[in-house]
Amino acid sequence: MKAFKAYDIRGVYGRDFTASDVEKIGYFLPKLLKADTVLVGRDARVSSPEIFEALCRGITSGGADVVSIGLSTTPTIYFTVATKGFDASVQITASHNPPEYNGLKVCRTGAIPVDYSTGLADLQKMCETEEIIPLPARGIVHEIDVRGDYLDFLRHWLPDLSGLRIGIDCSNGMAALLIKELLGPDPIYIHSEIDGTFPNHQPNPLEEENCADIKKLVIDNQLDIGLIFDGDADRLMFIDERGRCVQPDLITAVLAEYYLAKEKGRVLHDIRTSKAVAERIIELGGEPHMWKVGHSFAKVKMRELGCIVGGELAGHYYFRDFFNCDSGILAGLIVLSVAARLKAEGKPFSNCIDGLMRYANSGEINFRVKAKDEAITAVVKKLITEKTPQAIYDFDGVRLEFDDWWVSVRSSNTEPWLRVVIEADNETLLAEKRAAIETVLAEFVQ
Repeated sequence: MKAFKAYDIRGVYGRDFTASDVEKIGYFLPKLLKADTVLVGRDARVSSPEIFEALCRGITSGGADVVSIGLSTTPTIYFTVATKGFDASVQITASHNPPEYNGLKVCRTGAIPVDYSTGLADLQKMCETEEIIPLPARGIVHEIDVRGDYLDFLRHWLPDLSGLRIGIDCSNGMAALLIKELLGPDPIYIHSEIDGTFPNHQPNPLEEENCADIKKLVIDNQLDIGLIFDGDADRLMFIDERGRCVQPDLITAVLAEYYLAKEKGRVLHDIRTSKAVAERIIELGGEPHMWKVGHSFAKVKMRELGCIVGGELAGHYYFRDFFNCDSGILAGLIVLSVAARLKAEGKPFSNCIDGLMRYANSGEINFRVKAKDEAITAVVKKLITEKTPQAIYDFDGVRLEFDDWWVSVRSSNTEPWLRVVIEADNETLLAEKRAAIETVLAEFVQ
């Protein structure tokens, strides 16, 4: 089954996985997680109702009950499984992928993620080698409404936003279920009608072309800040008052400043994160920790290290106060509070970002290559032959740090890409190093 990935189960529905596959997943999931009840939520993709029905057939055939919360953001599932003590949860979503995709995000009790190394590989084996044998005592399906509980939780972080001019692009995704009730009528909302065909743009804010509408909204209306959510509202990107997309890893430092002002502690960031973020965390009296890319890895490491907050280049932000999980809306509320404070001081939102733009950064560059591991090895060999790195991190691809630049080269865990990030002291050096790395990779590009 092609849909089993490093972090979740995801692919083109009808090609990479089918209703029959989902029914098997549902049947074996309670056995895998020793669950008597499975909490289930879903996004608004066209295929989600069919997947929901197949998943419920499987779960109930295996003798477990389903508690459905209906249409929901992914963070709503995390909140519910953590606060109400469910044995397991599944969110039906393909997050930021195009509309023909769908998938399943699985958690254990406590909102602990289940990835390929902690259960999905076993689940895949069960689905591929065992047959469904319905139990005589089938489980039941019933619904609960948790929307109000989750909104009440979020309101603890709701700042005074009076006077702050805000634009919000919901990407026709699940953030629209909650954001208007939370923030009220004053922000200017676009694409806030939930539509799983995503008629206005793809629900991936990391692609700058998908940010065109929110950037225009901010500029045309002279707004202080813009927010754009992905499809299931676990990720978020920001637009400053000048209409610039804020590099998402820099927001980790903004969140760190908010939390470290209250208590000192550890802050998690991924292996692609700008050096400026770790420098800022140290300046604030915090302790930065670098780790692997991916929500399932980050959540476990957050727990292990006792981190207060964490973030990734992809726009996932994790909070100790949210069960070490990611929530786009919670991240938005905290950053809006920072923007509101700056405005009260007569400063623009970009004030807290410009100070973090200390280096020339390539952003994430994607290469479709054959033989990913060999390509990474070739890049490393070329670079370390020329100069010995000051530091080497090899827990997620490789990050080589030199005195005036660094590079991260890693394989995507969800897509057929080799991903490269380069950062240097100046644009000239960045261009030089990028050209050298692209030359090495040219022989591997498909």
